[in-house]
Amino acid sequence: MPETHPTHDTQPHRTLLLSDSDVHALLPMHECIDVMDEALRSLSRGDSAMPLRTVMRTGQTSSGTNAFACMPAMVGRGSEASIGAKVISVVPGNLTTEYDSHIGVVLLFDAEFGRLLAIADASSVTAIRTAAVSGLATRTLSRPDSSTVALLGTGVLALPHLEAMRCVRPVSRVQVWSRTPARAEQFAELARTRTGLEVVRADRAYDAVRGADVICTITSAGTPVLEGAWLEPGVHVNAVGASVPTARELDGLAVQRARLFADRRESTLAEAGDFLMARSEGLVTDAHVLGDLGDVLLGTIKGREGANDITLFKSLGLAVEDVAAVRHLVQRAQAAGRGSWMDFGGHRSSSTH
Repeated sequence: MPETHPTHDTQPHRTLLLSDSDVHALLPMHECIDVMDEALRSLSRGDSAMPLRTVMRTGQTSSGTNAFACMPAMVGRGSEASIGAKVISVVPGNLTTEYDSHIGVVLLFDAEFGRLLAIADASSVTAIRTAAVSGLATRTLSRPDSSTVALLGTGVLALPHLEAMRCVRPVSRVQVWSRTPARAEQFAELARTRTGLEVVRADRAYDAVRGADVICTITSAGTPVLEGAWLEPGVHVNAVGASVPTARELDGLAVQRARLFADRRESTLAEAGDFLMARSEGLVTDAHVLGDLGDVLLGTIKGREGANDITLFKSLGLAVEDVAAVRHLVQRAQAAGRGSWMDFGGHRSSSTH
C-alpha cells in the first residue's frame, strides 16, 4: 500500500501588511517610548539577540553615502520570541526630493514555525521608533526640569523628535537650525501651528543650542554641526543623524566632555563616526562609552550623576527596536481590525504520495 502522509490545512498562510498610515495610527509616540524601554532592557538582559547590521554602499553623492542595509534581530526567548529584520535603502540626497531618506520594510516572523507574520512600512517605523528612543534617553538622562529643546536639522525626524521630547519633558521653547534657512523657517512655522509652543529659528547652530536643556542632532551632515565648546553644564545631547564610521555630527571635544551612553556599545565601537573620529584624534578611548541605555534602565550602571553633568546618547538605530515596534503594531492592528492581508507561501497543502 502507498505511504500516506498527514493531511495539513489547505488554507494558505496569510501575512499582515501595514502601510504608512497604519503605522502612524497604531504607534503613538508615548506607547512607542514604552515599547522601546522594554526592547532595550531585553537586549541588556540578554533576552534578545542582534548581530551587527550588514551595509552595502551603493554610491557616493555630494549629500553623502547611499546604502542598502539589512538589520536582523530576535526579541524575546522561547515561544514568546519574535524574529525579524529591517531591509532598507538609505539615500541622504532624498532630503531635497519628495522621497524619504530611508525607504524599505520591516519583516516580522514567528520563531516557532518561521511564518512571515507581517510586513510593515519601514520609513514610518524608523522615524517613530528613532524619536521614541531619543525620548527614552531624554527621560532617563536629562534633567527633569528640561524645558528648552534645540533641534539641529529639520528633516523627517524633526517633528517626531519634538513630539518625543514633549512626551517626557515640560517643553516650552524650541530652537531650530538647519543648513537651509528656508526649511528651518518652514519647519518653525509648522511646529508653532501644531504645538502652540514658542518655536524660533536660529541663523547659526551655535545660537540654536545656547540655553538649551536638550539638544537633538538629526542632520545628514558628515562633518560636525555641534561643537563641544558650545555645550553648557547640565545639557543632554541626543546624537542621531550620523550612523556610519565616516560621518559625524559632533566634534571630538563634544564627545570628550560628555558622559557617553550608547543604544548598543558594540555598535558604537564599530559604526559610530561621532565616537570613532574622537577616538582617532586621541580624545577618548573605548572606556569612554560608559554602557548601554538599557543598562541604565536596569540600574546596573549610573546615568546622570549631577545637575551639571553633560550627558550624551549616541543613537545608531537597532534592529531590536524595529522588531519590537512591529510586534506591538501587529497586536494593535489585530485589535483594531487595521491593515490588509496577503496570501503567502510557506504553508504545505494536503498531499498523498
